[in-house]
Amino acid sequence: MHLLAEHVSSRRALLRWLPAGAACAALPSWAQGQGAGGELAAPALSSYRFIVGFGAGGVPDAAARLIAATMSERWKLPAIVENKTGVGGTLAAKAVLASPADGSTLLSVSPAHATAPAVFANPGYDTLRDFAPVTMIGDGPALVVAPKNLPAANLAEMLAQARSRPGSMSYSSAGVGSSSHFAAALLCQQAGVEGVNIPYKSVGEAMTETIAGRVQFHIAPYVSAMGMVKDGRVRALAVTSPRRIAEMPDVPTTAEAGVPGYEWSFWYGLLASARTPAAVVAQLNKDITGILSLPQVKKQLEAMGVNVSAGTSSEFGRLIEAEVAKYKRIAKAAGMAPL
Repeated sequence: MHLLAEHVSSRRALLRWLPAGAACAALPSWAQGQGAGGELAAPALSSYRFIVGFGAGGVPDAAARLIAATMSERWKLPAIVENKTGVGGTLAAKAVLASPADGSTLLSVSPAHATAPAVFANPGYDTLRDFAPVTMIGDGPALVVAPKNLPAANLAEMLAQARSRPGSMSYSSAGVGSSSHFAAALLCQQAGVEGVNIPYKSVGEAMTETIAGRVQFHIAPYVSAMGMVKDGRVRALAVTSPRRIAEMPDVPTTAEAGVPGYEWSFWYGLLASARTPAAVVAQLNKDITGILSLPQVKKQLEAMGVNVSAGTSSEFGRLIEAEVAKYKRIAKAAGMAPL
């Protein structure tokens, strides 16, 4: 069984939004406020590193590279993006904890970071105590997609059919314990239906199987599904945000489509080791939120399907804490035993 985190199926679809050179380049260190005229001041550290637990092309990777490239372009500092894949992102998390706790090494995370306590009996660290939240980057909605030949006109009809034939409905995911697995499990729980998880190695494979009609539905980040919906390869049954998306005004929300109260978003952010001095974490938050406020950065993140929502470190910490508790509840209700 595979324990993979959420990532976008097409690397090129995301990399085209990055500034020139961002795909290979580099990231600098934290800055110290803003200079005259609103310009960001030069960083205090001579190098900087983001560690990403998943392959190049996913939103955690692309967002980190965008932030890094922007910082590097301004300050001409050497830096790297390191993709350390495997075991649901836990290898990357351990690598950050093994690095100097001076603010030069950050972990780029998605909801997979918060699923770890529900998925693993012992991931090798404490998700909440061992990391210091720096800032949330943003979040984005998901789409509930189905094969174009699904024998149901809409989400409500698909769920009604599942209720009449328990065990007949299946969904694809990017692996047992992945964000897409939890998203679909929660949808089934709130709709009062039984759904069978069919895990694959990646979001790309899960989407391919959905296109082929071997499952009834899949829940994917909006940016990884919108192109396939527009090309007619899959049908969008619902969007998981509380309001409809302007680009797809005809796609109802999950509440409108028959599952009141269901909402889901894929969020992204940055963490440091909890051993990092509080003053350094505060400065990191100030400087990176400054980068995220730049119009060109916001525009490119929004093109990736990310709604920029940077805030304080404590706000991001409260989100992660709530997400950890949520995933544990979903896992318990779905009968997922920690590995």
